[in-house]
Amino acid sequence: MKIHEYQGKEILREFGVPTPRGVACFSADEALTAAQQLGGKVWVVKAQIHAGGRGKGGGVKVAKSLDEVIQFARQILGMQLVTHQTGPAGQQVRRLLIEEGAAIAKEFYVGMVVDRVAQRVALLASSEGGMEIEEVAKNAPEKIHTVRIDPVAGLNANEASEVVRAIGIPDVANAEAVQVLQGLYRAFVEKDAMLAEINPLILTADNRVVALDAKFNFDSNALYRHSEIVAMRDLDEEDPAEIEASKFDLSYISLDGDIGCLVNGAGLAMATMDIIKLYGGSPANFLDVGGGATTEKVTEAFKLMLKNPHLKAILVNIFGGIMKCDVIAEGVVAAARQVHLTVPLVVRLEGTNVDLGKKILADSGLPIISGNDMADAAQKVVAAAKEAI
Repeated sequence: MKIHEYQGKEILREFGVPTPRGVACFSADEALTAAQQLGGKVWVVKAQIHAGGRGKGGGVKVAKSLDEVIQFARQILGMQLVTHQTGPAGQQVRRLLIEEGAAIAKEFYVGMVVDRVAQRVALLASSEGGMEIEEVAKNAPEKIHTVRIDPVAGLNANEASEVVRAIGIPDVANAEAVQVLQGLYRAFVEKDAMLAEINPLILTADNRVVALDAKFNFDSNALYRHSEIVAMRDLDEEDPAEIEASKFDLSYISLDGDIGCLVNGAGLAMATMDIIKLYGGSPANFLDVGGGATTEKVTEAFKLMLKNPHLKAILVNIFGGIMKCDVIAEGVVAAARQVHLTVPLVVRLEGTNVDLGKKILADSGLPIISGNDMADAAQKVVAAAKEAI
């Protein structure tokens, strides 16, 4: 789960990380009021969407008068903001952050992710703030400093201080920068985050260290512990199909292809998408129905896939372990009848009660194409999709 920048900064402040003063707004009038309340002579008008690269897309403007605050607020609110993370369709801006200006002397990057190989939280820091960390890793990997944090000891002051010096923050600001890194780590752990970034972390002209941006992604499996995080969820920023899927405990992600995939198990789902690509097709979605796929869940899965106007065929790929093949076959038949399926359907079954499952499909009277194995099923669904063009 993702949240907005202004919400991320609320969390940072909770853990002692300095941020500029700012106010979230939903209209140009609110933006003007916010700027008046903040005072000063310079304000930053920032689009709030769940994507990076907002500045390059025209979603961040520096206002040097109250008239410009209103002008930029009207310009940004409602715009379809396109960045490298939104895709060509962009994302509509419905919220703004009006923030006091900052005297930036130098920009840095700090972030935290879970290093699954080391089984630790990894702190990444760089002197190249304001840039995408992926670009820094590609073009100047030596400028990224990484610390894998002991989960028992946490991020100690010495480790944090070494990182601060390594990225070039002066000694006069060392203590405050250490406080920022330790606060970010505590926020990451206590809020069950998967990603936490401050980009840029700035050094001001008077040697203060301030988080000028904030990005958090949270572990959805831990949200039951964090009602305060759940309350920050913005459904306008999420795919409606993915929201609908979550109501039925389906793991669904929309993709750009035209072959729908219904699979049990995330690993098998990934392999299914790979083999479709191998044989020249393009998956329209990732869809894991899990180990307890009922007829209702399978039906809802079909409905989700059929909402895609580009869908040309569906591949059902099931390994019957916990979920028996005859049960999933009955669900597929019932679902296909209920939704009045009009695109080609290829089904590959393997595992417990596979012969019974195949018989149910064959006796259904529906034009279901049987796949003998994954390769056969993938080739058949790719051919069916091409014929549907």
